[in-house]
Amino acid sequence: MPKIEINKDNCKGCFLCIEFCPKKAIRKDTKLNRYGVNPAKFIDNGTCIGCGHCLLVCPEGCIKLDKSS
Repeated sequence: MPKIEINKDNCKGCFLCIEFCPKKAIRKDTKLNRYGVNPAKFIDNGTCIGCGHCLLVCPEGCIKLDKSS
């Protein structure tokens, strides 16, 4: 099962990853980061298909995809 890692400290809250995730496996976190925004958060609910759309659209490069899990 693929797993997404999001560097919440560098996320600036554009939420393109949320918009482009076909399985809705990413949501807004409830905690603020160093920029004072709610960063994106991976929801490990088994729906992620590892398509990589999220990491391709992230302008800050905050997302890593691990397909080995």
